[in-house]
Amino acid sequence: MKQVLQNLSNGKTTLINVPAPRAPKGCLLVQTRVSLLSSGTERMLVDFGKASLIAKARQQPDKVRMVIDKIRTDGLISTMSAVKSKLDQPLAMGYCNVGEVLEIGQGVLGWQAGDRIASNGKHAEVVAVPINLCAKVPDAVTDEAAVFTVLASIGLQGIRLAQPTLGEAFVVTGLGLIGLMTVQLLRAHGCKVLGIDKDHAKILLAREFGAETVDLSIGEDPIAISAVFSKGRGVDGVLITASTDSSEPVHQAAQMCRKRGRIVLVGVAGLELSRADFYEKELSFQVSCSYGPGRYDRNYEDRGNDYPFGLVRWTEQRNFEAVLDMFAAGSLAIDKLISHRFPIDRATDAYELLTSTNPSMGILLEYKTVDSSNSHPELLERTIFFEHKTEPKICNAVLGLIGSGNYASQVLVPAIARTPARLKIVASSGGVSGTYLGRKFGFEQTTTDVDILLTDTDINTIVITTRHDTHARYVCEALRAGKNVFVEKPLALTLEEVAEIDATYQRAHGSGKTVRVMIGFNRRFAPQVKKIKGLLSSIAEPKAVIITVNAGAIPPDHWTHDPDVGGGRVVGEACHFVDLARFLVGQRISGVQVTTMGVSPSIAVREDKLSFTMTFEEGSLATVHYLANGHKSFPKERIEVFCAGRILQLDNFRKLSGYGWPQFRKLNLWQQDKGQRSCIAEFIHAIQVGEDSPIPWEEILEVSRRSCEIAMIANVGS
Repeated sequence: MKQVLQNLSNGKTTLINVPAPRAPKGCLLVQTRVSLLSSGTERMLVDFGKASLIAKARQQPDKVRMVIDKIRTDGLISTMSAVKSKLDQPLAMGYCNVGEVLEIGQGVLGWQAGDRIASNGKHAEVVAVPINLCAKVPDAVTDEAAVFTVLASIGLQGIRLAQPTLGEAFVVTGLGLIGLMTVQLLRAHGCKVLGIDKDHAKILLAREFGAETVDLSIGEDPIAISAVFSKGRGVDGVLITASTDSSEPVHQAAQMCRKRGRIVLVGVAGLELSRADFYEKELSFQVSCSYGPGRYDRNYEDRGNDYPFGLVRWTEQRNFEAVLDMFAAGSLAIDKLISHRFPIDRATDAYELLTSTNPSMGILLEYKTVDSSNSHPELLERTIFFEHKTEPKICNAVLGLIGSGNYASQVLVPAIARTPARLKIVASSGGVSGTYLGRKFGFEQTTTDVDILLTDTDINTIVITTRHDTHARYVCEALRAGKNVFVEKPLALTLEEVAEIDATYQRAHGSGKTVRVMIGFNRRFAPQVKKIKGLLSSIAEPKAVIITVNAGAIPPDHWTHDPDVGGGRVVGEACHFVDLARFLVGQRISGVQVTTMGVSPSIAVREDKLSFTMTFEEGSLATVHYLANGHKSFPKERIEVFCAGRILQLDNFRKLSGYGWPQFRKLNLWQQDKGQRSCIAEFIHAIQVGEDSPIPWEEILEVSRRSCEIAMIANVGS
């Protein structure tokens, strides 16, 4: 199927062929009929992509500070590589979509194939959309009207925050698509409306929709006209639907408002506010969040958990429905808002128009329609073959990759590409990231159907980089299929899953299959860690290992904290340091003690602020301080080993110092090396020459079990 993508590194818009997604749990699979380009958001993204690196930095000062912090801890080369990789990843464009339901995801009720819906789906022939971001289109509403639902809902949410009443006087600053629909919605509320813009054509449209206007293109004064418009009292409220870097619209809004007037920022504007503007009139200022309550809430959007109707009357989905009802009643007009129509095959022409100086308003992309007599099976093709100039590698390791997220694209796959391994198929849930990764690193195919990798007779190794809750299932399926497995940490989320994997592994070997399992515990493969291990090998007495992890905070609602999805940060990340300590000591873990931070109203999550101490069979001990409440400028990982009157200290996998060691003082690196390349290279080498996995199976099991135990104790303490 065809999909529109944007490259943020150079601003280039492309239309590419990607595998069709499946309908995930809680989602609808929709075949698009028409989609609408956003003249604000999408033009801003294209302009950002075309800007120089310095201009990009000026637009995102917060990101610049993050980059500076990362340079201080990880080094310039590693940081710039990460930034370049991030900008190079394609961005799927669009969020105004109308189409017909093709498939129903698991757990979805009240919808059926054939339903016509409006959603925030992308510019693609087939999209998968969570149910709370969809609304059924009434029969009386055309596709071309319904495609404006999302943009109209953005304006409607701003209006709901402003709480207009019958007869009030409101100003709408910025008469783009959202602004002109906001004018109509305010008029439907019984309000007087004054529209402000510098585009004369938009001024004329606003007048047709019942607004009085201020035409900035001919020098009209908005302050003076608003005074006359409000009969000298000041307007009741201002909705800013413009997109500008200037703070003037907010200052201007304050000047136009009456005492205790309301200002709502729906679009984008500078926020250098004057206290005097707001103090003297006791004005209220609020920023509107997109389509309404539920936006960016994972429980609502991703998991489909609706807010109680009696407590949250208007959610983003219910705003969609309200707008569609207004279309059905004829209270919203969009005919004059459509300026151009392009078939999806000419999507790049549409974007050229969008970013040009030529006048345009609503730009529609039109798609093929499917009915019983007009089938297009290519729309649902879930596997795509790449054409490469070079022949596939001849290697004993033939890989299939499941998952193509940030870590896979920035770290793991570049490391795999350096090995002799043959990269055959990459699978992703949505198709876009898999296509990008496949083309960039020379995979032969990309798919959204994982079963293809498991049944492919060429593939003998499965690499798993999906979300944590899928790891155990995919590991077991790969082992049953007789494949080698490389799984990013964690191996599993629970002791029961670990036991199931072990049983599957033992059955595979019992049936005569030679399969290897490797986990991405890369720290033990880092060059400085190997140096530490070599130095410790001459010490017979017990060691004391202290590992301090400045983990960094992530939001409490992030999927990593979800016990059913991410398993928490101990299982998801701190397992690295259980393995690192196990490797350095070289003995079995005999016991663990766990202490979490105390209860406090200021701490939403305690499981990521803990210390745990492991004792080992020969008397060594290791304490891991895993803390998510530190500062980013401090090294993320520090490893210290005390033994035999000597000390080794490793800071952030860049600086290794020795104290009291004969003939060793330091081993410093120009750039951070956490061992990812060596980790994957040694695994591929083991397959090539027929050796066992670089990490013994019993150690993988031991570390995974102990990580689950530590997480269980921490959660009980929390």
